[in-house]
This record gives sequence, C-alpha cells and structure tokens, in this order.
Amino acid sequence: MAAIFLKKNESRRIRNGHQWVFSNEIAKTEGRPESGALAELYDQKEYLGTGFYNRNSLISLRLLNNTYEGDLGSYIKDSILKANELRKTFYPNRKSYRMVFSESDFLPGLIIDKYNNTYVMQVYCFGMNENIQLVVDVLKNDLGAVNIFTRNDPYFRKLEGLPEDDIVYLGEATPEIIDDGSLKYKIDFALSQKTGFYFDQCDNREFIEKISENKTVLDAFCNSGGFGMHAAKGGAGYVTFLDSSKGEIENAEKNFAFNELTAETDFIVMDVFDYLQKSIDAGRTFDVVMVDPPAFAKSRKSIPTALKGYAKLNKMAASCVGINGYLVTSSCSHHISREDFLEAVISGVSKAGRKLQQVHFNGASFDHPSIPGMNETTYLKFAVFKVF
Repeated sequence: MAAIFLKKNESRRIRNGHQWVFSNEIAKTEGRPESGALAELYDQKEYLGTGFYNRNSLISLRLLNNTYEGDLGSYIKDSILKANELRKTFYPNRKSYRMVFSESDFLPGLIIDKYNNTYVMQVYCFGMNENIQLVVDVLKNDLGAVNIFTRNDPYFRKLEGLPEDDIVYLGEATPEIIDDGSLKYKIDFALSQKTGFYFDQCDNREFIEKISENKTVLDAFCNSGGFGMHAAKGGAGYVTFLDSSKGEIENAEKNFAFNELTAETDFIVMDVFDYLQKSIDAGRTFDVVMVDPPAFAKSRKSIPTALKGYAKLNKMAASCVGINGYLVTSSCSHHISREDFLEAVISGVSKAGRKLQQVHFNGASFDHPSIPGMNETTYLKFAVFKVF
C-alpha cells in the first residue's frame, strides 16, 4: 500500500479528529498511489491512519476509522450497520432518516438517506465511488433494500473528478410516503431537491410547535412545507408558505392537505427577498417568521458575501416580525461558523432597529452526528429569538 507523509507540524489537526488531508499538507508520497486507492498516512515517523487517496482533489486523503484492519468490504458493512443501529437508538419507530452521514460515520464522502425500503445515496469521494458496489451489496443483502439510486450534487462530484450523472442500482426511483415522527410527506424523487427530504431539520421543526399556538406564521424558503406544517400542528391560526420554486410550493400544498391540518394558509411563489421587501413596504408583520435558506457559502472564498447575505436576510425578516414575536433563522453552510452566523444575524437585526433575546439554539437532528475536531460535520445552525 502506498504511503503519504505529512509536512512537519501538520499532524495536529488529524490527531484531533479531522479526517481530511489537503494537498498542500503533504511532504511526499511513496508507492505512486492512483486516485481511488487506499493509502497509509504518516507524520514524520508515526502511522496516523488509512484513507482514500485522490491525486486530483484539493482533499488528497479522506481517512477511514482506526478500526479498519485491511478488509474494505467488512469495514464498509460494519460501518453501515453500526450507523443504522445508532439511528434506531434515537428514532426506534421511524422508517426514514439519514442512515449514513459520510465522515461522521467514518464512511468518507458517502451519504445514505433511508426512505422506508428505498435508499438514496450521494457519493463525493473518488475511492468510495470506486467501491460503491460494496455499499449496494450491504443495502440489498443486509438491510432488504428494494430501491437504491443516487441523487448527487454535480458541484461536489466535479470537485472530486467524478462523473455527474445519477445511477439506479436497484429497482426504481418511485415516490415514497414518509413521516418525521408526527407528520407525513409525499416524496417524489424526480421533483425534490437533493436526496428528497431535509432530515437534518426534523427535530427543529418539532420545536416550532412550542411557539406557534394562535400565531400568524411565515415559512420562508419553505421547501416541502415542514416548518409551516409543524406550526399548524402546534395550533397556528394562519400560515404563509413562501418559496421561489413553484414545484416546492405545490409540494407543500399537497403535504399540508395530506396531513389534514386546519390552519388557514397562503401558498406563495415569489423570491423571498422580494416578498419580505413587499411586506415591509406594506407594514405587514407576522408573529413568527422562519427563514431557512439554501447555503449562502459553498466555499471559503464566498464567506464574506454570504455573511452579508445573512445579515440582509435577517434584517428584512426581523422587520416583518411583530413586537414580542419570534425570528427563527438557519444556516446550512459548514463554511460559516456559529459565531459568525450569529454575529451576522445580530448585525442585520440591529440595523432594522430591533432587539433580540435568544431562546433556543440547536444543530442538526440526531441522525446527523458530528466529529469533534471536524467543524465540517457541525454545519447546521438553528436559532430562535424573541424580537422586541
């Protein structure tokens, strides 16, 4: 097996739990490893781990867990089954959840979302992609999968030098009906974003029920309608669902009807910033305003622009919150730290002439574990404020 040697003083981050080795941290390689091959990692003297090598990526090595003993098939099977058991500990009655969360489950670049007996994958590691049949075999033979297919983000595939097409490995991408513990969703994989559903906000959506009774609620960037539906379940009197995508609004409307919720509703297709400005101009306010935008920062270079975007969004959102109402705001970019996100929110809200009281802060749901020392695995920020 080829060997990768770190430059002097570059091992501390790896020893503290980070699983990526960047190309500019490597002093030398021995054995001429090909992309996708396993390679051993060393500092000046000591063995640090084994991982998938990629000569064409900024992330040159993605480490496996230290339980790897030389049999990749056994390692992948054991890691997947352990990941599934962990989810069943927290969600014993659910049949749908994020079953594998890549590096957080020591399976580099591999995401698997479980929708009943349908398994939807994203693969963003060259070596994992080369060995994907090992993953498929576990899903089929050990977990009884009926359908297995990918729904990849072309941007991240391109970074690894991988083809951008999706593949059906078993069955077909038929629609599924899932639940998040209390509400049901119709998932049409041909129309939905990413793998089909945002499991990371499941626990946070349930929290919204606590602050929604008899409230008017705006669910901006509503996607499939999860936050707004939980607001309705919590007794909201009026819920406005807002998204720039006509398809997502139609999906949210169907899900709302499917759950037989009784709140009065609006379903609006419009750019969120345009709608917020229109509401500000009209003097319209809500008791609860929720903003859950897509990632504003896909790279470190875009962090300054993203922070300005979060400040602007939350300034406008806070301007639409009535006195003593709630602002619920999220960021799903791992490039944005908790501290920087909150600073952007506070900056924006202060420019709106409003004051905040933080009442809750959370990350992703239990099916998204994190690795201490690897901030990329703690990407989601979810904050709830009283607005004065």
